[in-house]
Amino acid sequence: MPELPEVETVRRQLEPLVLGRRIVEGWGHPSAKFSSAPLAAGPTIDAVGRRGKYLVLDLDDGRQLIVHLGMTGQLRMRPSPDLDPHVRAWWVLDHGDVLELRDVRRFGRIGVVQAGEYATLPTLAAQGPEPWDPSLDHGGLWTRLRRSRARVKTQLLSQRPIAGVGNIYADEALWRAGIHPAHRTVTHAEAARLLVALRHVLEQGIANGGTTLRDYRTVEGRPGRNQLELGCYGRAGLPCGRCGQELRRSVIDARGTTHCPRCQPPR
Repeated sequence: MPELPEVETVRRQLEPLVLGRRIVEGWGHPSAKFSSAPLAAGPTIDAVGRRGKYLVLDLDDGRQLIVHLGMTGQLRMRPSPDLDPHVRAWWVLDHGDVLELRDVRRFGRIGVVQAGEYATLPTLAAQGPEPWDPSLDHGGLWTRLRRSRARVKTQLLSQRPIAGVGNIYADEALWRAGIHPAHRTVTHAEAARLLVALRHVLEQGIANGGTTLRDYRTVEGRPGRNQLELGCYGRAGLPCGRCGQELRRSVIDARGTTHCPRCQPPR
């Protein structure tokens, strides 16, 4: 599933293509996840933002077009609507080009809402702060993590302590911070290391255009490069790049997880 670095890469590529353009017409697949797409027709796109894993396009009539890419979603620009059966929504812009959402597995979602009113998008509404929010320090992260007894990796995936982190970057950050993903509590020192590690792996992912393991593509149709830089995720059976111990794979709360038994010892 595209995580913060992938969505931010899409946002940066999309912004110069759609900013200031009026949405002339829209179409959405009849599924409830996509059927609201035509409601965005009429106004001009004032801003192209991101909140966690969600793209947020501000419209000049006070509404927002929200796009979640799900597992296989891809936004792309085309000269006309495509006959591709996996296209779930499209919007014709005033210069004639078409913004399309292609989503093979239909796990993505579209919403058209009044700005900031996310009752119909509860995951978006409940998200924690952005990783680079200036008000977020390690004490704040520690406080957010101690609100639950769930495993630390599961908490990160919930989006509540911090926004935008999924399976890939959770494994990477916990490995860099030396925290076992099944821990149910973290110390202040661990929270400090984790916040630094999260920011590092997310920044690295953005710099590399995201991680492509299978489906993710940029607006330009290219894969990311960050899969070449991963130190932990998906590397079970290979030696840890820090200590040489064999990395292990386990399942934590139904999510495949990789960790180093030496660098991330259990308590």
